[in-house]
Amino acid sequence: MADQNTPRSEAELLTNASGLAGKTLGQLADYLDETVPDNLTHAKGWVGELIELALGAEAGSRPVPDFETLGIELKTIPLNARLQPQESTFVSSAPLANTVGMQWETSAVKAKLSKVLWIPVEAAKDLPIAKRRIGSAFLWSPSYEDEHILRADWEEHIERIAFGRLDELDARHGTYLQIRPKALNRRELTAATNGAGAPSLTLPRGFYLRTSFTRKILLR
Repeated sequence: MADQNTPRSEAELLTNASGLAGKTLGQLADYLDETVPDNLTHAKGWVGELIELALGAEAGSRPVPDFETLGIELKTIPLNARLQPQESTFVSSAPLANTVGMQWETSAVKAKLSKVLWIPVEAAKDLPIAKRRIGSAFLWSPSYEDEHILRADWEEHIERIAFGRLDELDARHGTYLQIRPKALNRRELTAATNGAGAPSLTLPRGFYLRTSFTRKILLR
């Protein structure tokens, strides 16, 4: 739900995000009265959540863009010591059941990637979390070619899910968009449909952007 901190326009959001550039995560956490974790192993989403809080993101855990009213998704890019993307970027959870009739145009992936506010953040492992700096934010939308490839990847993944070929869902597939497990441990299971069309249980999966793609976005 929107609050008084939620930006009312794209320009306001970009101005607020630009104001974070150069600040450390420790400085931002102090300002927001938040505690910096000792490590991110068990607080993997902390950096993104901190910046969402600072900018007034309104979506919460719902499968819609973070700034729903503006149709803009917020994505942080952790950068290694060479200032390159350190890991793939989570987009949304992957549906593993009831996928018949799903279309790219109405998918959560398309909604979240139609317009993205990217914010690079230092993430070199030898740099204390509190001292990691926030970079310059920028708005991005996929080009025609980008969307063509993202759509093809998404449709390929959804086809595997629809036919119950869950054992084929791994990070090898997809040019820009891959599917990877998204679970705290192997005991965390979710509802799915197997190859015989019967209900089953499997590890939760998520859609992720490859680092090769986010590197291209940064270079642009």
